[in-house]
Parts: sequence; structure tokens; C-alpha cells
Amino acid sequence: MRAVMQANELWKLYASGESTVQAVKGVNVSIGAGEMIAIMGPSGCGKTTLLNVLSGIDEPTSGEVDINGKSLFSVSDDERSRMRAEYLGFIFQDFNLLPVLSAVENVELPLLLLGKSANEARTTALDALSAVGLSDRSDHRPSELSGGQQQRVAIARAIVHNPAVVLCDEPTGNLDSKTSSNVMSLLKSINQKMGTTFLLVTHDSSIAKQCSRILNMDDGEIISDERSLEEE
Repeated sequence: MRAVMQANELWKLYASGESTVQAVKGVNVSIGAGEMIAIMGPSGCGKTTLLNVLSGIDEPTSGEVDINGKSLFSVSDDERSRMRAEYLGFIFQDFNLLPVLSAVENVELPLLLLGKSANEARTTALDALSAVGLSDRSDHRPSELSGGQQQRVAIARAIVHNPAVVLCDEPTGNLDSKTSSNVMSLLKSINQKMGTTFLLVTHDSSIAKQCSRILNMDDGEIISDERSLEEE
């Protein structure tokens, strides 16, 4: 399986008064194309910090991240921003949609930032909204959508440019159980039909079990890397 993301000896240290917090400690992990992976662990174990380093939001104290075989941290800030825009998609717990834009305008934004024409961006964004079942809500602003619909718009925005990896930080954290189940069903469908690679941080074991692989973290380290029983 081709690796779309590779982390090599990642460390992330923070100064805390006179002590040093080791938030991520020597993590090595390879993410294959088409995988759907959950990162689990207790609060404060380093899950979100690891996701932030893998995504280039934070720089590691040491170590490297490769995306599609290209180094994320040995390049200029501008090149890193370009790589993140081209190769990565993001889904957040609180949706992070721009309130003044319609659903289709939110979804087409990554394409416009990549230099796509307005016509191409709009057509592709409408296709992405159709893929998440929101063709009839394309002109609605976030305030006119339910939480589940807003997360579907966020999913469409994350996949619209066909990224190498979609990174998800508690993507069902603000949703009720029924809506959470619907969102996970959608993510699994996109993973299976489109081959999109997903990396999800979650505290919910029922969400993690729906992924093909589970990375368990504790105290900044990956302590186990296992296949989900539901996928075997």
C-alpha cells in the first residue's frame, strides 16, 4: 500500500515553567492510501498535538512528516502552506464554516485558493455538495443549516480538491448520537467509494471501531496500532 503520509521520529516539546512537557514522543507512523484511521487515547495524551504536527499547523521540535513523498518541514513557509492547501483536507468539531458565505461558496473556497477558475470551482463544489447529499442546500448560509448539515458542508469542503489525507479533529464531537452515526456513515461511504484517506482524532470508541485501523496513544506515544475488529 502506497504511503500518503509518513511520520518519522516526531517529537513535540513545550516549556511549562521550569519543566518541559513531552507532548509527542518519538512517533513513527505510516498512513496508506485509502485507509481510515482513528487516533484514540485519554484526554491530554497528545492526540490533537500529533494531528496538528502531522498537518503542519505546528512544527515538531524534531522529526519529519512526508506527504506524498515530499517533506513538510524542510521547505519554506509559503511552500508548506501550498502543500497543506493541495494535499490536505480538514474537518473540525465546530465546522469552521464562514458565516457570510453560502454552502457552495464555503466549499469552493479551497479550489479558488488553489487558482482554479470560478466556473470550475463552482461546478466541482456543487458536485461535492451532491456527494454529501446537500444539492438542495447549496445557497443556504451556515446559520440556515442544522449541525449535521453544516458538518456535511465541511466534509464537502474537505474533499473537494481530492486531498491525499483528510484530517479530522473530533468530527462528531458537537453532534447528537443519531447525527454522529449519519456523519460517520457518510465518511465511510466516501472512503470506500472515492478511496479518500481519513485520519480521525476521537474519544469515542464506537466511532473508532468504524475505522479500519486504530492508533492508541498514551503520554505522547503510540502504544498500539491495530486493525478494527469490525473491519476484519
